[in-house]
Amino acid sequence: MDSLIFHNDRIVPLGESRLSPGQAGLFMGWGVFTTLRIYRGIPFAFERHWARMARDAARLAVPMPYQPQAVRRAVMELASRNGRAESVARVTFIRNTGGYWAEAADRPPTDLVIFTRELVRWPPASRLRLEPDGVTSTGPYAGTKNLSWALPISRHERAHNDGFDDALLDNEKGYIAECSSANFFLVRAGKVQTPPLSSGCLPGITREILLEIAPPAGIDIEEKDLTEADLESAEEAFISSSTREVAPVGFISPRWGFSTPGKVTSRLEALFTSAIQAYLSQQKP
Repeated sequence: MDSLIFHNDRIVPLGESRLSPGQAGLFMGWGVFTTLRIYRGIPFAFERHWARMARDAARLAVPMPYQPQAVRRAVMELASRNGRAESVARVTFIRNTGGYWAEAADRPPTDLVIFTRELVRWPPASRLRLEPDGVTSTGPYAGTKNLSWALPISRHERAHNDGFDDALLDNEKGYIAECSSANFFLVRAGKVQTPPLSSGCLPGITREILLEIAPPAGIDIEEKDLTEADLESAEEAFISSSTREVAPVGFISPRWGFSTPGKVTSRLEALFTSAIQAYLSQQKP
């Protein structure tokens, strides 16, 4: 995390920012967030990230008392001040009221906190570990990107400690849903398949873009319930996220291996890179 952060309406040194135990969302995980990739000082696909945060905030009754363009400018200014033209930013809205322990009379309904940091160096081919019952697909908050992130991040940490790059999570029905911090895809008979949102997976921004740009390029892509049996006949596998973009998967524990880089995966990597460049060319500083 960089030394300067954006907190509510100003950029301050990290050590000078003050959050309170009385902020309900701080200890209860009551809030929403998104992670943005910054290219040439510009937050990629900001409008899509904002739309997803707004949907999730409405479901969780988290006020978002900011205009999207003001938050976009704040992200860009913070990245510039931290010297992070190529970086990652996290935008978080923390609810301040509600619950027995809340005490935030001197605060706005929601705190806005923005961090930046350097890019993560991902491996050329990811190693995943398949884990059961990692995602619940039912319930009103399935698929929301909220601050209650302990379960997925703890699974990610355990997988990393055991030599894997991420955990690949089944839902309670035995269908593959997602990784702890990325969406999952496989290629079978030349067709790209990814779990549907009904699996409980998060509606990733990169996933959303891939579903849009693949068909016009002649790549057959579909949302489909996937099981371990589908891994047996898969030719390629890859994951996607804002920070990893399109990333090949070389191995899924306990027994599935894939040659990398796969032909279809490489095509989608190139298409996504073109989509990034097209977006940046249309943006104003």
